[in-house]
Amino acid sequence: MMGELVSRGHELTSRPDQAEVLVVNTCSFIDPAKKESIDTILEMAEYKRVGRAKRLIVAGCLVERYREDIRKNLPEVDAVIGTNELSQIVSLCEGLPAETNPIEPYLYHDLTPRVLATPKHFAYIKIAEGCDHPCTFCVIPQYRGAFRSRRFESVIAEATRLFSQGVREISLIGQDTTCFGEDFGLTDGLAALLGRLAQIETPQEKWIRFLYAYPNKVTQKLLDTIAAHPALVKYIDMPLQHASAPVLKRMKRGASGDIFLKLIERIRRTIPGVAIRTSMIVGFPGETAEDFETLCQFVQAAQFDRLGVFSYSDEDSSASFHLDGKVDGRTIYNRKRHLLAIQRKISKARNRRLVGQEVPILVEGPSKETDLLWEGRMPTQAPEIDGVTLINDYEGAAPRTGEMRRLRITETHDYDVLGTLLPETEKQPSGLVSITAGV
Repeated sequence: MMGELVSRGHELTSRPDQAEVLVVNTCSFIDPAKKESIDTILEMAEYKRVGRAKRLIVAGCLVERYREDIRKNLPEVDAVIGTNELSQIVSLCEGLPAETNPIEPYLYHDLTPRVLATPKHFAYIKIAEGCDHPCTFCVIPQYRGAFRSRRFESVIAEATRLFSQGVREISLIGQDTTCFGEDFGLTDGLAALLGRLAQIETPQEKWIRFLYAYPNKVTQKLLDTIAAHPALVKYIDMPLQHASAPVLKRMKRGASGDIFLKLIERIRRTIPGVAIRTSMIVGFPGETAEDFETLCQFVQAAQFDRLGVFSYSDEDSSASFHLDGKVDGRTIYNRKRHLLAIQRKISKARNRRLVGQEVPILVEGPSKETDLLWEGRMPTQAPEIDGVTLINDYEGAAPRTGEMRRLRITETHDYDVLGTLLPETEKQPSGLVSITAGV
């Protein structure tokens, strides 16, 4: 939407008090996301009264779920735009009537105008949209539609352009990246795509990662491809959701903790030094104390590098809403805290082994917490979701945002690590302007 607006001559601002049109892009996946979306809409509506704003537009998944409710109960909202109507954004911002739209499934491509909402050194590329999995807790297929991949060459073209613009790291995303190409008849489409992306020539080192792997789609070919290319970071993000076979069956995901442990062992055997991130849901309907204990024992056995824990959210449009055996909120809260406490000890122990090692990092910039530190990320830390690497000293040149350097780890905490940035070994390409603090 930002790209479409800029391409038509509109100027973007992050200051709502200066904007003539306010656009709130929403989420409705779980209750906290809905609440945050509604609170933001109401907050932005105030700027129609005290600021320059003349129009307020609500976009995204909340519209798909509550389109008529928004129109009826939020008179401050001037227009709504669903996830398949993004091409309407310019007309709606200009106050023109929306064109007739048959609500065809939307998926952008390499020629779609785009403005990066991330820092200049990393970017996301969506390689697919929608999902065909029947997970009972998930409402995404209802609002995003059936799974559909982007064209292979379209992704390559966009990645090539981003790298040429100075992007150092690309993260491939989609509701299920591991199904990429299946709708075109490709086998191991993601592995083929990663192999091609790794071979894009760049003046400097690059990182490529993908997120949201579905466990039964993690093939040996995919693992071999990650192991074979230095540009493919040794990082697997694979939401497992649970380890108890009965719970996984009610989730309509199948498998079990024992099956997952064999997969994890194969991942680690194929990709030395790989970091594995997963996420779990606690309090799913029917989850007994025994099921939760199975999950805790599994997490202890798996020794994940990263683990996110979500409290089950009982969404009225999900299939799980109609299941019996609902778990009370207090129990869900306590189970979440207990599982996170287990992972905290695992993470702390795994981080402690890193002391004294020298690792590559991508320098992010000055720390958001204090002016005394800089932040970076190791390849095993994905942007925005994992811990960070803090720089408390440096040798040679001062750190620069967006550069890749090596760092000697001197101290570790539960999730973050600290260290000394080592002298530069990477040659700066001619004409590249480094971004420094304050610019």
